[in-house]
Formats: sequence, structure tokens, C-alpha cells
Amino acid sequence: MLMAVLVAATSVAACNGGRARPKLAYEERPVEALYNAGYDRLQRKRWSDAVDYFQEVERQHPYSEWSRRAILMQIHAQYQNNNYQEAIAAADRFIQLFPGNPSAAYAFYMKAICNFERIVDVGRDQAFAEASLQGLRDVVRRYPGSSYATDALVKIDMVNDQLAGKEMNIGRYYQRANQPLAAVNRYKTVIDNPDFQRTSHTPEALYRLVEVYLSLGLRDEAVRNGAVLGHNYPGSVWYSKAFDLLSDQGARPQVAPETRREGWLSRIIPG
Repeated sequence: MLMAVLVAATSVAACNGGRARPKLAYEERPVEALYNAGYDRLQRKRWSDAVDYFQEVERQHPYSEWSRRAILMQIHAQYQNNNYQEAIAAADRFIQLFPGNPSAAYAFYMKAICNFERIVDVGRDQAFAEASLQGLRDVVRRYPGSSYATDALVKIDMVNDQLAGKEMNIGRYYQRANQPLAAVNRYKTVIDNPDFQRTSHTPEALYRLVEVYLSLGLRDEAVRNGAVLGHNYPGSVWYSKAFDLLSDQGARPQVAPETRREGWLSRIIPG
């Protein structure tokens, strides 16, 4: 079996003061040997070592079939090693070199997934969520009917729920800060955006509008949003809260929350 020649790295890693990982020395070797050595490291989950070998394949045999496969393997290894930016760079390289190849679908998909994996909580910047959403939509547009598109559609709903949650988080902040009009704009974004309307945040957005409009003395607007909430989410806890709030203001909705409707048996046998 071909033994790899390694060179000891003398540079000191700035991040932790330790030595940098040794790199493969340049040596011309049969492409099959390089690729198989990389694949062996991949199987053993030695992701960084696998990347080194696949990069050698790409460097020594550019534009070859082996190089094409090696770039795909780099995407996978970098992703598994949580090196998301490096995985995206490899995916971009594959797309640039082999745009018409069927495996380009995988490269586009992995670009989106690398951003999806880095989505953070709604209290922080959602740049990765936005980038992921754009990438996932690109996959659906380019490769409709594929397994990648099927999974992308599921994740698109998840990302939209995340972004709607961000709007709600900002809206609640404005509401607590006594900036009701700014809060209304955020809540209405959740309700009016077709992509957000299907998320789990819509019932709360409608309830918050009831709260804000009542605080502003806009009773008709509060009643209207309460009616929309009751029509679309009669069993929601948010409608139950809106029902109580409107009732306290003398604007009790005609439709009671589903959880409070008496069943036929309780009407026949009270108590």
C-alpha cells in the first residue's frame, strides 16, 4: 500500500499555541492511490486527512474525472468536520467547473445546508437563515422533483418559521418598549407575508395585534383581528386569550374558543 510522505509543520497555530497539523508533501503519485487513500480516511472519519488527499487529487489531476469526484468528497468531508465555509468554497468550485454535471444538484444543496446548519436563535442576526433560504429556493427551482428539492421544501418551511420568529421577537420588544406602531408593523409582516402565514407564529401575531390595538383605543381593529384569529385558529390558546381580552373590553366575540364549547353530553347532564 502506498505510504504517504508527510512533512512536519513548523508553524505555530495562532488560535491555541499548538503545532499546525502536518500537511502532505507534494509528490506525484497515481491518481487512484491518492483517491483511495482519501476515501480510506473518509471511511475512518479522519476528515482533515481525507481533505488533504482529495485536494492532492484535484491539484495533480485537474479537470479529470478523478478531480470531479475528489471535489465532491471534499464537500462532504469539510461539512462533516463542521468547516462550513470550506465546504461552500468546494461546492462553488464544483459548480464553476462542472455546471452541467448531475452532481451539481448536490453541490447546490450542500451550500444551502451549510448555511442552514449555522442558523442561530431568533435573538441574533439571521444572515445564515436568509442565505439558507435563498439557497434552498435555488435548489427547488433548479432541480424540481429531486430528492434534494423534496428535503429543501421541508427546510424552507423551517427557515420561514425561524424568520417569522425573528419578526415576532422584534415586535414584542417594541411592544414592551411602548412603541406600539413599530410593533404593529412587525406583527403585520408575519400576517401579510404569504411565506410566514403558514408558520406557527401567525396566531400569536394576531393576538398581539388585538393587544396593541386595544391599547391604542382602536377597538374595531382589535375586534377585526380577533375575528380573523377565531375563524382560522378557534382552538388556539392565543384565541382563548384574545377572547378573554376582548370580553373584558366589552367586545366579546360571538364565537367562543373551541376548548370552551360545551359538548352535547354536558348540555344534557349539567355539571
